[in-house]
Amino acid sequence: MPLFSLLLYAFVSSFTPGPNNIMAMLFANKYGFKKTFKFCLGVGVGFLIILILSAYFNLLLHNFLPKIEFIMKLIGAAYMLYLAIKIVNSKNSGNDNDGGNNNSFFVGVVLQFINPKAILYGITAMSTFVLPYNNTHLSLLFYSLLLASIAIMSTSSWSMFGSIFKEFISKYRNQFNLVMALLLVYSAITILIG
Repeated sequence: MPLFSLLLYAFVSSFTPGPNNIMAMLFANKYGFKKTFKFCLGVGVGFLIILILSAYFNLLLHNFLPKIEFIMKLIGAAYMLYLAIKIVNSKNSGNDNDGGNNNSFFVGVVLQFINPKAILYGITAMSTFVLPYNNTHLSLLFYSLLLASIAIMSTSSWSMFGSIFKEFISKYRNQFNLVMALLLVYSAITILIG
């Protein structure tokens, strides 16, 4: 199993800007870290549910259609390359309005079911890095918990360093995005040759 590639993909995908991280950062700027941590836990729980559903959906596809593994690898690699392009081309929108007091555990959970980045991440991570090598119930639960833990670390980090991290990314946005994009390209290549 390409564990390094899985962790690299997980960290790059989890720590780059997305709805979870941006909302956590904005909530922490407005309400503080302690009040935002419940949102971060909600993101983790919602993400865990998405990962488990993705694992079993992919396992079902893999068991009924064994030849789909190569196609799933291609789709996963293509999605990672798409993310890399989106990251390199992203611009700061400057929209910092959180739309009200939505800083709750429940909002963190529900956000995962409408967050395409989380859903595609779950499907890609499970189909590309986990299922070709491990398909027992225990291993699926383990990797789901591992990836959900990374999601909690990510949103918590963005929350904890909200204004500092925001200023750093604003100042070095292009360089940061380029490094993250190159790491995603590396992950895509490793799944295709692995």
